[in-house]
Amino acid sequence: MVNRLSATDAAFYRLENTTTPMYVQSLFILRRPRGGLSYEQLLATVEQRLPQIPYYRQKIREVTMSLARPVWVDDHEFDITYHVRHLAVPSPGSDRQLHELIAHLGQQPLDRHRPLWELYLIEGLADNRIAVYIKSHQALVNGMAAPALGHVLVDRTQRPPPFDEDIWVPRREPGAVELVLGAVGDWVAAPRAQLQAVGSTFSDPLTWVGRKAFDTARALVRGTAPHTPLNTQVSQNRLFTVAHGALEDYRTVRARYGCAINDVVLAVITGALRNWLLSRGEPVSSTRTVRAMAPLSVYPDHEYDTAGQPIGAVTPFLVDLPVGEPNPVVRLSQIAYATESHPTPTGLVDARTILTVSGFAPPTLHAMGVRVATAFAGFSGRVFNLLITNAPGAQRQLYVCGAKLLETYSVPPLLPNKAFTIGVTSYNGTLYYGVNADRKSMSDVGLVSALLDEALAELLEAAT
Repeated sequence: MVNRLSATDAAFYRLENTTTPMYVQSLFILRRPRGGLSYEQLLATVEQRLPQIPYYRQKIREVTMSLARPVWVDDHEFDITYHVRHLAVPSPGSDRQLHELIAHLGQQPLDRHRPLWELYLIEGLADNRIAVYIKSHQALVNGMAAPALGHVLVDRTQRPPPFDEDIWVPRREPGAVELVLGAVGDWVAAPRAQLQAVGSTFSDPLTWVGRKAFDTARALVRGTAPHTPLNTQVSQNRLFTVAHGALEDYRTVRARYGCAINDVVLAVITGALRNWLLSRGEPVSSTRTVRAMAPLSVYPDHEYDTAGQPIGAVTPFLVDLPVGEPNPVVRLSQIAYATESHPTPTGLVDARTILTVSGFAPPTLHAMGVRVATAFAGFSGRVFNLLITNAPGAQRQLYVCGAKLLETYSVPPLLPNKAFTIGVTSYNGTLYYGVNADRKSMSDVGLVSALLDEALAELLEAAT
């Protein structure tokens, strides 16, 4: 029996294009261990973890004439050295050089004849640092049952327990005739389901998010989002930049105004967007807003995996960011009210709860947030202006291949006609912002890092 892609994964696979590839990307900055971290060590560690993510050794096969959704098949020519690669930035190894490299790697297409992922060990960074960059197709990552590679690569101790020996024997790959016969059998058994599956596209949100989520969508969508410079045709080229701030500063603002840290994050982004619009000479009236899709990480009540661990999920959240409001405290109060009024029956995941999830959950949670946002982007019209994913991580030191994990950034993909996305990750006392943007229309995205710092400083000054 073949393993077909879900309707959602098939839509990701078929409908992406060269300007909006559906890739999940993570950047880890590590402290180089005394003995170094060799390519061979990283290669062996990745190979150890592959049994936890079986799709990473499988490729996608289309069915003749698209009679059914594509299928997952084991790659008989799987070569891990093709997927795990080794690069270096030239001297002086600055952060800017690294960010340019990440932008370049992120815009390169994955080879569709192989498993859809790549990992790079990047050396040459200043201050005794190295980087690991991971790029996976969105179809490979489907929640905690199919986590991202970055999720399983991170360890809680410098010396993780030994892994069982993995003896992987690829299963026989079905032939074209066998795939057609299987598709015909599916049509005979469930014709209505097959018709819906084959016809699934972004313009058909019911096949994406289901009836219950669709009903939620209708309740959340409040007309067309306003026009902003963020919404324009996206080119093939990218810019990537980062920012970071002490989690304690966000906690100070939260305690002063009785809101959630996520509210403070959104208020900081709002302040940065306001000043960015002003720097462009954009008119910013007192009532102007920018609508963000900011999926919330949650735990559904009483849902556990086979190991008894709670299962993480995300829920859609559309929020109008009040960029026209000049007072930072008023901006925060308006966002906090919107968050409190959000109709979700589930509980938010905080930094303590996420520790119960094995591995390092943020890469997977960011990917799930992108899924939610992409489904909503399928509605006709402009539903939101930008995507903000926010994933809580462990507030303790973690490791990759025995090397200390210093910083972690998400590189969320750009969606059609959305030239700017932000991924926020909390880890070990710091909030890390990964900012991905279209190079052509957002050439000034480098301002965002300083503007985020300024917006946080405004809130801190008001809170103290």
